[in-house]
Amino acid sequence: MLHSTWRRFLRRTALAATLGAFAAGLTAVTPLATSAAAAGTLQQVTSFGSNPGNLAMYEYAPSDLPADAPLVVALHGCTQSASDYHAHSGWQKFADQWGFAVVYPQTSSANNSLSCFSWFDSTKDTRGKGEAASIMQMVDHAVAQYGSDRSRIYVTGLSAGGGMTADLLADYPDVFAGGAVDSGLPAQCATTQTAASGCQYSNQNLTPKQWGDKVRNSYPGYSGPWPRVAIWQGSSDTTVAPVNGTELRDQWTDVWGIGQTASSTQNLTGGTTESIYNDSTGKPAVALFSVSGMAHGLAVNPGSGADQCGTTGTYYLNYICSSYHTAKFWGLDGSGGQGGTGSLPAPTGLTVTGTTDTGASLSWNSVSGAASYNVYRGGTKVGSATGTSYTDTGLSAGTSYTYTVAAVDSSGAVGVSSASVTATTTGATPKCYTDNNYNQVKAGRAHQSGGYTYADGSNQNMGLYNLAVVHTLKETSPGYFVIADSGC
Repeated sequence: MLHSTWRRFLRRTALAATLGAFAAGLTAVTPLATSAAAAGTLQQVTSFGSNPGNLAMYEYAPSDLPADAPLVVALHGCTQSASDYHAHSGWQKFADQWGFAVVYPQTSSANNSLSCFSWFDSTKDTRGKGEAASIMQMVDHAVAQYGSDRSRIYVTGLSAGGGMTADLLADYPDVFAGGAVDSGLPAQCATTQTAASGCQYSNQNLTPKQWGDKVRNSYPGYSGPWPRVAIWQGSSDTTVAPVNGTELRDQWTDVWGIGQTASSTQNLTGGTTESIYNDSTGKPAVALFSVSGMAHGLAVNPGSGADQCGTTGTYYLNYICSSYHTAKFWGLDGSGGQGGTGSLPAPTGLTVTGTTDTGASLSWNSVSGAASYNVYRGGTKVGSATGTSYTDTGLSAGTSYTYTVAAVDSSGAVGVSSASVTATTTGATPKCYTDNNYNQVKAGRAHQSGGYTYADGSNQNMGLYNLAVVHTLKETSPGYFVIADSGC
């Protein structure tokens, strides 16, 4: 029987008519007759355990994968497959670059008519049962095959895969060091199919403690350490309402016992706001990434830049490379994540001391025991300094940039990042244009497809292609426009 929640979604969205063609066009992966996959290719593992959840296992590893490397488990969304998620999400780029293996569990129409993971079924998504148990068997198989570091196993997923990710983090906090829930649901929000739609579309009006109890009750008696959780949510998502991002934040900050006030907030590319919630030692425990204007899907950003990844498609939306920022949050780039692996405290007194058309100068207070300092722009390391000042160059005129700094000890361990500051370069400021969607397209600042309007460059959904819908677009670089209705 078709899952009623997702049936309503198909009727309600403009994507409904294309889903059949999308599913039919997915790249197929030929199953192997062996239990191991060849390095450097995505292939199926046909024998990994008793498989009580009736799932398929696919895996990818770079050809030069070292022993004791991390392992990432990546769960696709409804109507998708393992090969589709591998092709679009960008995880292969970072597996190759930073050296880790990826396991892609795959469900099918035999389990759910839309190939959704069963995040809402307590017989399938709880510890030791069904799909959750099958995924644990995949983890055990991959760890044995690759010699993976059991202290660095992570799980991520989109939509229904995101809901299952949250459940797995609650079920197996002793297995996963971190997770990322992309356009997904809080752990154990629904325990029956009939309750699923309420979770997707409505505020459940639970306190942070009530949300946290759902995690604690998933593995009674466990007292930590807890996984570090990244949450990705689009502000214009009508399939999984944006309140789910807030509820996930409430759930995991309560589990960590750190409250719901962000330790730091900064603006990233693609209209993304990153809010970090530090643990008692000052290291990030929970991160909430809110993507302005994004509908339901996984945030990708095709391109060759260090912080770009993925390809666009149905439910793969061009805003920001979420896989890059998730991997850095977990520390898969070797930095230990934004919170660092070292014991040095966050530098204080970070200040913008000057700006030009193309540069920004910073200074901060020294940290005892620091051998150097890493400087981050928008969450990405852009340089280092042995002193307490740094000048960033090659910037665009009239543009705002967010910076943090972290101390590095003599062994190379990175400490806690500082509070952020914003520097705005001098010179021409971004131009803004307020008009209806029809005129925005006519002026060459947007384009229309399938009756909807999308901003050029950012590809943000502006709503229906007509004269009645009005937006302000900001041109942040030549030909690149973002929605700026809240102010330019």
